[in-house]
Amino acid sequence: MIVLVLGGSGFLGSYVVDELYAAGHNIISLDRTPERFRAQHRNVEFIQADFGNRGELEQVLKRGVDIVVHLISSTVPQTSNDDPIFDVQSNLIESIALFEMCVKYAVKKVIYVSSGGTVYGIPKLMPIAEDHATLPMCSYGISKLAIEHYLHLFHVLHGLKYTVLRLSNPYGARQDPRGKQGAVTVFMNKLLKGEEISVWGDGSVVRDYIYASDFARACVAVIDSDSVGVYNVGSGVGTSINELLSVLQEATGVQAKVNYSPGRGFDVPALYLDCSRIKLEYDWQPQINFIDGLVETSVWMRAHLRSGCF
Repeated sequence: MIVLVLGGSGFLGSYVVDELYAAGHNIISLDRTPERFRAQHRNVEFIQADFGNRGELEQVLKRGVDIVVHLISSTVPQTSNDDPIFDVQSNLIESIALFEMCVKYAVKKVIYVSSGGTVYGIPKLMPIAEDHATLPMCSYGISKLAIEHYLHLFHVLHGLKYTVLRLSNPYGARQDPRGKQGAVTVFMNKLLKGEEISVWGDGSVVRDYIYASDFARACVAVIDSDSVGVYNVGSGVGTSINELLSVLQEATGVQAKVNYSPGRGFDVPALYLDCSRIKLEYDWQPQINFIDGLVETSVWMRAHLRSGCF
């Protein structure tokens, strides 16, 4: 099949492209820039364009794309509340425009990467299942949830098939530690450079971490299915920030310097996902345990630190 990966040059996109190629699909990657930390995959067609460039997007879709994997987000949870209008315009509205084009050019299915960390809000029960109430506490989560609902609407009105993957906190090699997301790589970068790690609150905040290749396998697992639905994708294990710091020190052999600051109001105290639905229906579960993933990430990061990338 011909698969269009929106955001195929990004951290997660690069893993999705690799898994799709290994599964024998023909891949078109659309992104604003080429991959940052490795050469562009020579067997993947790369189109350099902005997600909001509807003309360019339409030219690609009219070529007979079978599946669209939508990984793009122009905002992150931490800053999305600063300008919710931009969040809605660049993410929600452009996604609706995409879905209209998918209907027009008979795309078979859309796989949308949502957020298992923000759409639920403060959980009442854990691990959090897909039928848990959704009450996001940031614009990022609200936009993600709205896009999910519009996908359902397009399925009801036009028969557009979709799978929503509510992703927990991904980490791994090729994640830029200079970004505003990704506690694992941000902390690891500071740890390896001997810099102080800043932690909001007392370190008791709990999150669910998953290695990027495990997420990419989930994308490939659902690609051929005609079923429509929403699935959590995570480790199913809660890890506190303090536990994360401890395991990072174990994986790297470096002692951390930590500075604790007052907590932030929008941080959900604890959140980890129930991933039994995707395991039951697609026989998917994570293959990379936390310590192995951290060691693999540290090998990659040390190599790039030596080369002066960060």
